[in-house]
Amino acid sequence: MPIHRLGAASSALADLGAGQRAAATIAELNERAREVLRLVVEGYVETGEPVGSRALTRRLTETLSPATIRNIMADLQDLGLLYAPHTSAGRLPTDAGLRLFVNGLLEVGNISEEERESIEARCATAGRSVTEALEQATALLSGLSRCAGLVMAPKTEQPLKHIEFVHLGPGRALVVTVTQSGHVENRVIDTPLGMPASALVEASNYLNARLIGRTLEEARRLILEDLKLKRAELNDLTARVIESGIATWAGEPGSALIVRGQARLLEDITAIEDLERVRMLFDALERGESFVRLLELANSASGVQIFIGADNPLFSNTGCSMVVAPFRDSQERILGAIGVIGPTRLNYARIIPLVDYTARAIGRVVG
Repeated sequence: MPIHRLGAASSALADLGAGQRAAATIAELNERAREVLRLVVEGYVETGEPVGSRALTRRLTETLSPATIRNIMADLQDLGLLYAPHTSAGRLPTDAGLRLFVNGLLEVGNISEEERESIEARCATAGRSVTEALEQATALLSGLSRCAGLVMAPKTEQPLKHIEFVHLGPGRALVVTVTQSGHVENRVIDTPLGMPASALVEASNYLNARLIGRTLEEARRLILEDLKLKRAELNDLTARVIESGIATWAGEPGSALIVRGQARLLEDITAIEDLERVRMLFDALERGESFVRLLELANSASGVQIFIGADNPLFSNTGCSMVVAPFRDSQERILGAIGVIGPTRLNYARIIPLVDYTARAIGRVVG
């Protein structure tokens, strides 16, 4: 499988100061220390257990005694890259050690052709709304990575092509909006009981005459002004349907956060305090503010971004990391971001290309 190093230049850090310190540290490490750090991280990712000097003697390319390896590990610990969770000789990487590994030592492979085809199929919007396609892509990414998948997509501001009200039953109707690029969004609204079908047709005709070529927000302002000045010759029921429809647009959030596979984060958790920290993490994500900030950081540089533990206050003390990448339209405008959240011992070599390819696939179909 082709591999490449993920250098600091291709993965911007959330904390630039930490990134500069990590870059300086890796330049100071000799080849032995780099290999020991790499093997400790790889062992931790594989087992979640501390890695001892005797285990390393069997994996090092150069023959070194356990005493020499212990000295190297002690030096790495003094640099803040490893720590000893117990009094035993085994070591685990710190968040700084993981960051150094990801930025300078990680070898990233390619995803399989089967995985590419699965991602492309889940991202396709044929017969589905953009939101449904994003949900499918996020669920697939969660399954492939065995982590929690998440995506943030802003409210579309693309010009509209068509709108239609579809009767669903007494007191309910479906509002279908189609943008000029072919994106379809559906909203269910309440309608007056006993309203004739002709009122829905009249409302559709009225809106289509005014919204073509305008964004939802532009159309909403125009129609509200039109209704306010009573320039439109509408009966009361039709006016109420239109007001209900545009109220759904006004109530849309500036962006939507979709999270799938949260339970995967809990599979390796045994301590109650760890469970509580993960719960608090998802509470913060649901509020959206912290993730918006992470999205802004991800958008500040191209490609996949990695946030590890203390890199960001959102993940501090949670034992979690996030790998995220923005997706863009054909004009390279950022539309949103998709990624995964998992334990700090993520299989970064596998997950980074998965996130990267999924973001690119989404950009191709929604942009």
